Amino acid sequence: MDNPETVLRGAFRGFNTWYNNNVLSHVLLPEGIALSLGFKFYNTGMVLRESLIGRFGEGVEQIQPGPRSYDGAYTELTLRCAKQELLIQSTVAENNQYILVSPVGPGGGAGRPPALLISAAILWNKPGYVRLEGGRLLACTPGRDLEVFCDGKPERQMNTGLTNPYLAVELSGPVAVSTDSRIGAAELRGLMARQKQKVLEDCAKYGDLAEAYNAMRTCLAWDTIYEPEKEQVCSPVSRLWSIGWGGYVLFDWDTYFSALIASAENKELAYANAIAITREKTEAGFIPNFGAADDYKSRDRSQPPVGSLVVRELYRKYRETWLVECLFDDLLIWNRWFAEHRRLPNGQLCWGSDPFVGKLGRHWESAGVNDLEGAALESGLDNSPMYDDMPFNKTTHVMELADVGLTGLYILDCECLADLAAVLGRAEEAELRERAEKSKQGLEEMWDEGFGLYCNKRSDTGEFSHRLSATNFYALFSDKVSGGRAERMMKEHFYNPEEFYGAYIIPMTARNDPAYKDQNYWRGRIWAPTNFLAYLALRRHALKGPCGDLAGKSLDLIMKEWLEKGHVHETFNGDTGEGCDVRNSDKFYHWGGLLSYIALIERGFIEGPERPL
Repeated sequence: MDNPETVLRGAFRGFNTWYNNNVLSHVLLPEGIALSLGFKFYNTGMVLRESLIGRFGEGVEQIQPGPRSYDGAYTELTLRCAKQELLIQSTVAENNQYILVSPVGPGGGAGRPPALLISAAILWNKPGYVRLEGGRLLACTPGRDLEVFCDGKPERQMNTGLTNPYLAVELSGPVAVSTDSRIGAAELRGLMARQKQKVLEDCAKYGDLAEAYNAMRTCLAWDTIYEPEKEQVCSPVSRLWSIGWGGYVLFDWDTYFSALIASAENKELAYANAIAITREKTEAGFIPNFGAADDYKSRDRSQPPVGSLVVRELYRKYRETWLVECLFDDLLIWNRWFAEHRRLPNGQLCWGSDPFVGKLGRHWESAGVNDLEGAALESGLDNSPMYDDMPFNKTTHVMELADVGLTGLYILDCECLADLAAVLGRAEEAELRERAEKSKQGLEEMWDEGFGLYCNKRSDTGEFSHRLSATNFYALFSDKVSGGRAERMMKEHFYNPEEFYGAYIIPMTARNDPAYKDQNYWRGRIWAPTNFLAYLALRRHALKGPCGDLAGKSLDLIMKEWLEKGHVHETFNGDTGEGCDVRNSDKFYHWGGLLSYIALIERGFIEGPERPL
C-alpha cells in the first residue's frame, strides 16, 4: 500500500483551523493560505491579532467555544475582550470559506465600535504571496488563487501592528467574510444555522450525553493543528502548550488517548495521532515521554505504555489491518524495551530514567536524567507523593519501587499487543502472553493482605508503600486478581471517604495523605486519564456498581466546568471539582474529554475494551 503518512495527508485537505497560534485563522491545505481575523478595540486601543482558548491573565481575550465539527464544516466560538462580546461562526461549502462575525449586545462603553481586521498570509514558508490591490485582498499560490471578500463598511486603519496585507471594516453589525463574492451577512446567517444544526444532530444521537460528547469533540477539534516540521496533522494537548514548546509537542499517553477520543467519529484523525506519536520513537526504540519541535524529545525516559491498547481499539472499531501492520513492530520494540530496562526478575516493573548520551537541549529534555526526577516524569505522574524521597539506583537506572500501576499497565500492554499479533498471524503472540503471565505472577506478590490492596513495594527492602493513588486500581488489569480481593479493594479503598470516595473521584492522592491538601498537579487533584484507566480496570472484573459510580462522577466533573465556562480542564480539584482554581491546569486540554468517553462506554455508545477481539 502507499506510505501511511501520504494517505493521511491526502485526507486532510481544504479549510480548517489548522494554524496553532490563532483559532481565528482558517487555513487552506495543502496551499497554506491563511485567512485570519483580528480586532482593534477603540475603547481601549488594544489590537488583538491572535486569539487562543484558555489564556490566563488580566485583559486577555476570553473564548467560550461552541459546537463545531472536526472537519471545519462548522465552527463557533464567543470571544470576549475589551468589554466587547462577539459571536464568530464559520463554515466551508464547495471549497469556499465563510465566516460570520456578529457583535452581541451593545458592547462596553460608548463610542466607536471595534474594527474587524481581515488579513491573509501564506504560512509555513509555502510558495506564494499575498497582495492588497485596489482594495482587493488577494492570495496567490501555485495550487490556487483566492480573493477575500467582506460586506462590512471599510475603514482606513493604519495602526494595527499587522505586517501582512489586511482589510479593516467597521464592526457595528454582523459582517460576512468569505472567499465567495456572492454572499453577504443576511444570507450567511441562514447557512450558519443549517450547518450548526447538522453538528448538533451529530451530538443528539448520544441522547442525554449529547453535551458530554460535544465537550469531548469540541476540545479535541480545536486542539488539532497542522504541524509543518513533519508535515502532519496531529493533536497536541493544547495550543498554548505547543507555543510554549517552540512549535508543537506530543506527549506519549496524551496523544494515544487523543487517537482514542477521535475514533468515536473521525478515523483519519485517530490514525494520524496514533502514527504521529509512535513515529516520535527514540533511537533506543521506545516511545518518549515527549517529542517536540526541533527534534527535542526525552531520550532517557518513556511514559505509560498505552499505545497497544489504543491501536487494538482502533482495529476493533474499523477492522483495518494496515494500521496494525504499520505500527506493530514499533509497539513490539517498545514492549521489549520495558522488559529489558524496567522489569525486575520477578516480573514487577519500576519507573526509571536512562543515562543520556549526546547533546542535551532544552530543560525538559535534560531534566532528571538518570535520577529520581526523570523516573517520576516517566510515570506521567510527575510530582506524585508516591515517589517522594524514593531511592534511585543509578546502576540499574530505576526507582527502587516496584510500581503497581506500571505492572498493571504492562500486563495490559502485553495482552493487547498479543491480540494484535494474533490479528497479523505473528509468532510473537506467544512471547507476549508469556511476558504478561510473568508480570501477573509478580503482581500477586504486591498484595498486602493486612491492608487489602495491591501496593507499591520497595524493591530494595521489600516494604509495602501505603502512599496511594488511583493507579493502585490498575492491578485489576490482571485476571489473576481474585473476586475476594477485588471486593476488598472496592469496599476498603475505592468507597473509603478517607481515601478516594467523595463528591468527585478519583483523586490522585488519597484524601488522608498529607500531600492531598496541596491540590497541586498530581498531588490531590483528579485527572481524566487515570480515571479512564481505573475504569477500564474495574470493567475487567465486571465491578458494575463501582463502574457506574466512577462513570457518573466523571461525567459530573467534566460537565461542571464545560457548562459554566466552556472549559475542558487538564486537572480538577479533588474537593470542589473546579479546574480554574489553580494556574497550572490548562483550560482546554483534550484528554479531559476522557471523562466523557467513560460515560459513553458505560451507557453502551462505545464498546468497552474488555471483550476479546
